[in-house]
Amino acid sequence: MELKRVVVTGLGALTPIGNTKDEYWDALIKGKSGAAPITYFDTEKFKTKFACELKNFNATDFLDRKEARKMDRFAQYAMVASDEAIADAKLNLDEVNKLRVGVIWGAGIGGLETFQNEVLNFADGDGTPRFNPFFIPKMIADIAPGNISIKHGFMGPNYTTVSACASSANSMIDALNYIRLGYCDVVVTGGSEAAVTIAGMGGFNAMHALSTRNESPETASRPFDATRDGFVLGEGAGAIILEEYEYAKARGAKIYAEVLGGGLSSDAYHMTAPHPDGIGVIAVMRNCLENAGISPEEVDHINTHGTSTPLGDVAELKAITEVFGAHAKNISINSTKSMTGHLLGAAGAIEAIASILAMEHGIIPPTINHTTVDENIDPELNLTLNKPQKREVKVAMSNTFGFGGHNACVLFKKID
Repeated sequence: MELKRVVVTGLGALTPIGNTKDEYWDALIKGKSGAAPITYFDTEKFKTKFACELKNFNATDFLDRKEARKMDRFAQYAMVASDEAIADAKLNLDEVNKLRVGVIWGAGIGGLETFQNEVLNFADGDGTPRFNPFFIPKMIADIAPGNISIKHGFMGPNYTTVSACASSANSMIDALNYIRLGYCDVVVTGGSEAAVTIAGMGGFNAMHALSTRNESPETASRPFDATRDGFVLGEGAGAIILEEYEYAKARGAKIYAEVLGGGLSSDAYHMTAPHPDGIGVIAVMRNCLENAGISPEEVDHINTHGTSTPLGDVAELKAITEVFGAHAKNISINSTKSMTGHLLGAAGAIEAIASILAMEHGIIPPTINHTTVDENIDPELNLTLNKPQKREVKVAMSNTFGFGGHNACVLFKKID
């Protein structure tokens, strides 16, 4: 069976550094940090008092007030980003065969704030279980693609992938395969997360996973830097419209890039720590290259998982050197988490969008906040430190890894 080609025709981004794809890209190139003191709740007793929250975002600017109240923030974010991507793709919703349009979405946690608030309200009460009737449908992770499909009438495959921080990369790979195999013409894919909550911050602090650089939040996310002390929690959504190539061409769609392939693997090592030798990461990149049918030497750019954790950054860069050998020093490597923070289940989607836009504009966004060389990192690697770099990018790779040892990798190619 001959696999169909799959292309990207629409992008939508709702991030801590920009509420549209264009705002997001502009902030990336300018090296803007999205980290600031938390405004959602009182952080006096928390170890970490900052995060990468959305700025100037009001759901009711985009959604009916009554409908917005029925959604957790992660689902609101999904609706807004997916609407932007659908508009960007210029899909004529009156003409598409909606039985062949799917929605495959990623969320690592889902409605954490909804769950938290309902439990706190119950604990403050008299023991009577007076829960909101929308508690369950607001909380469940699969409600985001459900709401997207309900709004637009899309009747193809509809579900959520859950693999922690690899969730939205997993969703893109599933979407790729549904189109490749001929089951869909179009898939709305991506991911969203809204974990900047009491429970989210408290839980990650208890794991000692978050940076505690409270005196300088904007410099706290510092991938590859010797003084990194943990990741910065972010929130938002990224949406990508994937289409079968001939279908997109026939309707005259703008094509951002071709999705060459995707790879998956497991560390099979530890619940939260990466394998120190990066064996799962080595496997996922090799799987992705094989799936795409290209050689390591063809890759120009890698947007790394690069969370700014002491163990993870080193393991990933060692894996890149192992997979790409001498060519590794020719690859433009970066971590856009230095600006957005870590969007957990939405990370793969927004970082894929950054990679796609890097190809379109011929610019690699910087890895900001680097001040101190880490002696455990190969100095010959080009980590795009502190300043954007102009470069023609024909093939870009996006890496995303999650607690539980989940690894996902996606490859994109520029179409001339």
